Amino acid sequence: MENNLQTICEALSNKKSVLIKVLNVRDLTSIADYFVLCSTRNQKQSQAAADEVEEKMAELGVKATRKEGYREGDWILLDFGDVIVHIFTDEERRHYDFDTLWKEAPAEEYHDEGETEK
Repeated sequence: MENNLQTICEALSNKKSVLIKVLNVRDLTSIADYFVLCSTRNQKQSQAAADEVEEKMAELGVKATRKEGYREGDWILLDFGDVIVHIFTDEERRHYDFDTLWKEAPAEEYHDEGETEK
């Protein structure tokens, strides 16, 4: 897994995000190479996860070019150019169902130990 993706997934995991999935959308859209999806229990946890991702990426010298949904916290989008992070509350993730919407994209699930499964 590429360094930025690994950093993002670890940051999300640090804040107890679950169902962390990396979708390779390079061949499906021109807006990004990867989407990172995760679920949280509530808005505060989503905000904490977004803060952690931004902090860890800043340590690598990478700043989000766009951040949306932070104040509401149900679906936070962080745009790092080639990687877009989608932090959903459980309910919002079920509602928007990106997992099905982007089912053609090769996907890897992130696990706490740093292992991935296809």
